[in-house]
Amino acid sequence: MLNDILKKKEQLDAVRPLPKHTLRTLQEKLFLEWTYHSNAIEGNTLTLNETKVVLEGITVGGKTLREHLEVINHQEAILYVEEIVKDEDPLTEWQIKNIHRLVLKGIDDSNAGVYREEQVFISGAKHVPPAAVLIPEKMEAMINWYKNESSHLNAIERGAMLHAIFVGIHPFIDGNGRTARLLLNLELMKDGYPPVIIKVENRLAYYEALDEAHTTQDYKDFISLVATEVKDSLDLYLKAIK
Repeated sequence: MLNDILKKKEQLDAVRPLPKHTLRTLQEKLFLEWTYHSNAIEGNTLTLNETKVVLEGITVGGKTLREHLEVINHQEAILYVEEIVKDEDPLTEWQIKNIHRLVLKGIDDSNAGVYREEQVFISGAKHVPPAAVLIPEKMEAMINWYKNESSHLNAIERGAMLHAIFVGIHPFIDGNGRTARLLLNLELMKDGYPPVIIKVENRLAYYEALDEAHTTQDYKDFISLVATEVKDSLDLYLKAIK
């Protein structure tokens, strides 16, 4: 599949820059779906159309303030990720904390961008995240891995593994999943890929692949899952320019 993806990426690169209107509408579509699916995976009950309405500044009746803020915050976090990509800044813990701070802004300000100080468990998973006291050490090790060992990986492998390692650490009380998917797309977008959408209907396979990665240190299935979504996003872009 990777060779197929690389060929599609070459086709897309060959026609860049895309027409401004085409690029803007593609980004709007993917950013909306990214926000909807990433929040829906975590239990947000807003539909895709309701998510769009919230982003237009309209309140949806019968939905909680938290659900509204999750949509608005996620879109702001995407804009921040775009800035990092544009500025070609290297990944740092400070950036990760800033992304998380945006994700939880107005929802849980006391824990936004702050590493947890208590033990947590991942519902339905065999993997147990490390003790809170180990988080600074684990996060530093993740950044060191990213700067050194990950350099030989392609963007899909590197982004998928960064996502999985981060979620395994589970450094924050809440918002780890959304932050992980933002980090995944940050890595892909740095390499010129369109953002990928981990779809809510694939949530079970997504969680199972992550738990396998955490318990066996075998990231193959999770990388394959991410690669499938990369292919879908590339197909959308290539379809738009034909």
